[in-house]
Amino acid sequence: MNFTAADFLRWYAPRKASFEWGFWIVTHVVNAVFNSAVRVMELAPGAREPQAWEPVVWECSSALSMLLLVWPVVWFTRAWPFRWNGAAKWLGGHLLASVVYSITHVLLMVAMREIAYALAGGNYSFGPWAGELFYEYLKDVRTYMGVVFLIEGYRFVLRRLMGEARWLDSRDDRPEPPPHRPDRFLVKMLGREFLVPADDIDRAQAAGNYVNLVVGRREYPLRSTMKDLVDRLDPALFRRIHRSHIVRLDCIAEIEPLESGDARVTFKDGTVLPCSRNYRSELS
Repeated sequence: MNFTAADFLRWYAPRKASFEWGFWIVTHVVNAVFNSAVRVMELAPGAREPQAWEPVVWECSSALSMLLLVWPVVWFTRAWPFRWNGAAKWLGGHLLASVVYSITHVLLMVAMREIAYALAGGNYSFGPWAGELFYEYLKDVRTYMGVVFLIEGYRFVLRRLMGEARWLDSRDDRPEPPPHRPDRFLVKMLGREFLVPADDIDRAQAAGNYVNLVVGRREYPLRSTMKDLVDRLDPALFRRIHRSHIVRLDCIAEIEPLESGDARVTFKDGTVLPCSRNYRSELS
C-alpha cells in the first residue's frame, strides 16, 4: 500500500498544531540541557565561582527567552513572506527584525537571571551593556535567521505536499466523451438575450441557481451549475479555484500561498479571490 501525499496530509492535519508546538519546545529544552551540561563540565574542579547551578540558569534563561520569541517570529514571517522578486527587501527586513529580536532576547534573559540569582541570595551582573549586546547580537542574528529559514522551509514543504495531492483515480477507466465547449453562451437578462463569447469571460462566480459571467465590469447571469460550466470551458484557459469561482488564467496577476494550504489570487484589475486548498493543484 502506497502512502501518498494526500494520505500524509489527512493524517497530519489534525496533528499539525501539536507537532509545531512540540517541535519548538523539545528543540529548546534539549538545547538548554546539552548546553548546561557542557558548561558545567567546563568548570574548573574545586572552583568556588561560578557555582554549578549558575551555568544552568544562564543556559535555561537564554533558551526560555528564545522559545518565547518563536511565536513573534512566526507571526512576522507571515506578515513579511518570502518572494523571489523581492528577496533583497525581504532579507533587509529580517535583518532589522533580528536587532529587535536580539534586544528582546537579552532583556528577557537578564530579567530571568536576576530573578533566579535573587532567589538564590546572589546578585547577577550582565556586564558592560554595549559590548555584551553586540556579542549577543552576533549570536542571535544567526539563531534568528536559522529560525526564519526553518519556518519558511517547513511551509514550503507543506505547500508542495498540498499542491501535489490529487484525488484518487476513478475505478471506471472507460473514456468519457469530450464535453461540448461552445464559443459563446446565451444569457437572458432584463427581457433581453445576450451572446457572451467564451473568450471574453474573465471569471465566473456562483450565485444560487445561476453563475455570473464576469466580462470586464459587467456580469451576465447564466443558468448553470459551476461543474457544468467548468466542463464547458476550455481547461487551457479557465480553471476552478474555489467552489464558487472559476477564473481565466490570463487574468491572474499573483498567487499568494497561505499557511492554511489555501491561497489568495489577485487579478490584474485588482480583484482578490480565495483559492481553496482542494483546487490549488488546478493552478500548478
